[in-house]
Amino acid sequence: MKTRLLTMLSVLLATMAQAEIKTDAIYADHMVLQQGKQIPITGTCDGKGEITVSFNGTTVEGKVKNGKWRAMLPPMQVNAEGQDLTITQGKDSLVIKDVLVGEVWIASGQSNMLWRLNQTGDRNSLQEAETPLFRFYHSEPQVHTAAKAYDERLQNILKNKEMYTGSWSCNTPQDRQRMSAVGYYFGRELQKHLDNTPVAVVHAALGGSEMMAWMPPAVLKKNYKDCLTAKWLESRYMSDWVRGRARQNIGKELNAPHPYKPAYLFETGIEPWVDFPVAGVIWYQGESDAEIQSERQNYELLSDLIKGWRKEFNHKDMPFLMVELPRINDKSKLRAYWPEFRNVQRFAAATIPGVQSITTIDLGSTNSDVHPPRKLEVGTRLAAVAAATVYGKDTPYSGPVVVAEKPKGNSLVLSYKFGKGLHTTDGNAPRGFEVSANGKEYAPAEAAIDGENIVLTSDKVKNPRFARYGWFTYMEPNLVNEDKLPASPHHGTLLKDEAPKK
Repeated sequence: MKTRLLTMLSVLLATMAQAEIKTDAIYADHMVLQQGKQIPITGTCDGKGEITVSFNGTTVEGKVKNGKWRAMLPPMQVNAEGQDLTITQGKDSLVIKDVLVGEVWIASGQSNMLWRLNQTGDRNSLQEAETPLFRFYHSEPQVHTAAKAYDERLQNILKNKEMYTGSWSCNTPQDRQRMSAVGYYFGRELQKHLDNTPVAVVHAALGGSEMMAWMPPAVLKKNYKDCLTAKWLESRYMSDWVRGRARQNIGKELNAPHPYKPAYLFETGIEPWVDFPVAGVIWYQGESDAEIQSERQNYELLSDLIKGWRKEFNHKDMPFLMVELPRINDKSKLRAYWPEFRNVQRFAAATIPGVQSITTIDLGSTNSDVHPPRKLEVGTRLAAVAAATVYGKDTPYSGPVVVAEKPKGNSLVLSYKFGKGLHTTDGNAPRGFEVSANGKEYAPAEAAIDGENIVLTSDKVKNPRFARYGWFTYMEPNLVNEDKLPASPHHGTLLKDEAPKK
């Protein structure tokens, strides 16, 4: 009996000793570390002895202060073979298993980024075999914003900032079920572009969230102080839909924690990662902010968010790849200004270095569903943009984009970049063009393809000087290039004096 008690005590003491040294939650089995960057490894400990971290043939010493420790691994090359990462303090050690070195991307936004793979009906992707070089960290929201009051449990989760729970996962059929569909397709396809380089996607999103919820606190303190008060819901940056839904959730306690409260989602979903080097960000958001008809305001918000994230990640030119709002067959006020918001997104891509946007005007809903089902093409297009613009791969990544408007008699000629093989998918004339003589009133135009140009005429506008394309909440586009990528919506007169050029 005595021997058994001693054995149990030894096991208990060993367990306690093992628990003395811990890593922060984002460091765990199956993780991928960003190649080519110094990698901080952080955690907590009860002991005061020296901490060392060993990985990839390198051992580094960590610094311990007030129960927290931090060690910095040197930049590493791509490594597709899983290795152990060992943290040691005295006789205690902790091993993180199966660690790769490759490319890590953040995926964030609102419900169309949150939309799970098992909601797509894509059985092939759900059941395909594991691909060990693609991994992900899915942050599962613990609180959503359904149209009802929060109970005490949800209120406590929000107060304690326990908004997300997550873990690193290999790409197994079981693990990928709840992963972001767009994030999943992006990571899977990018890994194919990069051959033997591991790719990981870290996902944190929430339905209905506006840009303010993802804004870093430092940006709010500098540019949006009124959003840090108890009257944040009265701010002009909150759309009617966001304002109404938040009030349904929190009732009369308007300063109570809420997912849509400025900075809340950044603090709970993104801030834990800002010390973890990443390659870039993919972003699918805008449905909530687009309710507000102010291109200047939305451009400023988007620009400040991008710059704020770059500063927080200490990555001044961090690639930021956006999904333009798609089409939606909804004539309600809630969707009325989607063309203007697409224009904001395109303008941000044209004026902020390292920012790209992909066109999805052909992929949206043919009804009023705000969640278009075709997520595969969205992720695939994002992956192509990353492969071409970030990694220098020779792959098609853009549909036709207007680069010049030139009057020619009673017509207006649009010249295109990425316009090789310009054609229509149905053999009919290109649809969706309008022209104007003054840049204010527009009339439908007849469009004809002339090589890599489009020639526009209209019997209602004798001397057209301005053009726009796809300036509709819903349309059925048919203009593509030789790679069958859709032409980007265009408006040549907006936002020109509202932001600096690249």
